[in-house]
Amino acid sequence: MADKKININLKQIATELERRKSQISDIRVSSQQSRDVVELDQSKVGRLSRMDALQSQAMSLESERRRQVELMKIETTLTRLQSGNYGYCLRCDEEIQLKRLELDPTVTLCIDCASKTRDG
Repeated sequence: MADKKININLKQIATELERRKSQISDIRVSSQQSRDVVELDQSKVGRLSRMDALQSQAMSLESERRRQVELMKIETTLTRLQSGNYGYCLRCDEEIQLKRLELDPTVTLCIDCASKTRDG
């Protein structure tokens, strides 16, 4: 695959992915308190307030899970950039369309393989 050429600025993509990784890390730190265990002391908080706090915690935990997934995708993409495999479909090894990579630089499948995955 090293002889393949893809017409995109790989350095710019790596810089953007590193910037996004840093943003996600900052968000994780600033949102830690919202993911902490909810205190269920009835003398301090009413029942509805506790339910709101539990719901807020659940939403924060799901947001954190999504951030983790995004971080994994970024790390995988950075590895593919370094190895020279970036921009090629993991299934068919064909070049992924530039517009698709511009939309989401972490995609790993061409549109045909991604469609087949969703269909079957």
